Amino acid sequence: MLDSIKKIFRKEKKPVTPQVINIETAPLAEDQLRSVTRETVFINPPQFLVGCGQSVGRQRDHNEDTLFWFNATFANGVNDIPFGLFIVADGMGGHQHGEVASSAASRALGEHIFRKLYSAVLGASQEMPAESIQEIMESGIKAAQNAVITKAPGGGTTITAALILGEQVTIGHVGDSRLYYIYPDGRMETMTKDHSLVKRLLDLGQITEEEAKNHPNKNVLYRALGQAEPFRPDIQTTPIPKPGYILICSDGLWGSVNDEDIFRIITAEPNPSLACLNLVEAANQAGGPDNITAIVIRMN
Repeated sequence: MLDSIKKIFRKEKKPVTPQVINIETAPLAEDQLRSVTRETVFINPPQFLVGCGQSVGRQRDHNEDTLFWFNATFANGVNDIPFGLFIVADGMGGHQHGEVASSAASRALGEHIFRKLYSAVLGASQEMPAESIQEIMESGIKAAQNAVITKAPGGGTTITAALILGEQVTIGHVGDSRLYYIYPDGRMETMTKDHSLVKRLLDLGQITEEEAKNHPNKNVLYRALGQAEPFRPDIQTTPIPKPGYILICSDGLWGSVNDEDIFRIITAEPNPSLACLNLVEAANQAGGPDNITAIVIRMN
């Protein structure tokens, strides 16, 4: 792949035929350009800032987590339309299977979303997708499921994704990675439900919160990509917590750092990249028993 990319930048330049310059349509000189743009350019702050952090942890010898993020803004002078896709996947099934599963799932979901939405968002396509945003997210996760079964048989992965389009966030979720909202009023809410045995026992009242922390089956999932049994992912669309934060993370973070400390670390650091660095450091200081992945999105 790297060789193919290099070839793009090594194409021979064709000789350029000198053009006759019309003084009325000639480009402005640099000093003239500054004079004009100083009066006409309006600077809008970005609608959201993104940071990410990842660590193998202190007790693992390889990384089975995968993260993906992409963001863009379409601005036409009237409206700024943010568009972003953010994914965290936590692989399982051993060294090769886990890595391949999380990577294959993230790639498949990303490719599906872009193929369905990107041209429509930019206005390059005259036809809007026939499916709703929720249906596109669901079919994308099903494509990720098929990719895991094909490319990592015997492996599995969680997947948690946030698709930002305009003023809405569409969340797709399978497994026990998490997505949190931090609202302007200081509330932090877990927007996803862990598809784990311990969470189900907790919901049924059969164990306590304290027992759940050290339960021998706390890493057992009843729903994950790679399973042969059919399932439906959790899909929801909500307004953007604006201003506020979105956090997507693997259990290597939330399983080592409690919600109060996660909230404190994120809200204390306005730079999302540094916030992620601090989150990863906190998880490692707590023992780092698992791979750690975090994406922080600060909504302005």
